[in-house]
Amino acid sequence: PESVERVWGLDPSLELQQRARSRAAAAGVEVEFVGLSGEEIPIESEFFDTVVVTYTLCSIPDVSRALGEMARVLKSGGRVLFCEHGIAPDSHVSRRQQAFDPWWSRIAGGCHLTRPVPELLRRAGFQLEELSAAYLPGPKALTYNYWGVARIER
Repeated sequence: PESVERVWGLDPSLELQQRARSRAAAAGVEVEFVGLSGEEIPIESEFFDTVVVTYTLCSIPDVSRALGEMARVLKSGGRVLFCEHGIAPDSHVSRRQQAFDPWWSRIAGGCHLTRPVPELLRRAGFQLEELSAAYLPGPKALTYNYWGVARIER
């Protein structure tokens, strides 16, 4: 069985870091926080076993660069565990997502509804080991989600 030895949290938002710090302390988990965006991860190459990404890929300005950094800091065989929302497969929903995206990103902290999460992971060199996708409750244009495991091999 795997065990967690150390947790790092990467987020440019000081407000969200404060929330995460208090939740980590309440849970008794020691976390080292880094106040940067994912486009530049200040860690040596092949350092981590696992990267966890939740509802983040939608709002990173240069998502391809951030995924490249995740691939760089993962050891060979390292995993990305992800839970993200993105572009829906149904054309009538994806057309609405594309229409909503410009104003949605302005009011939702840079969040984009139209990112093709599995494709972005593959382009960054990850192999998808597990992938699930579905609409969650709520407006379909806002609720198409992907979750799974992607692995990097060198």
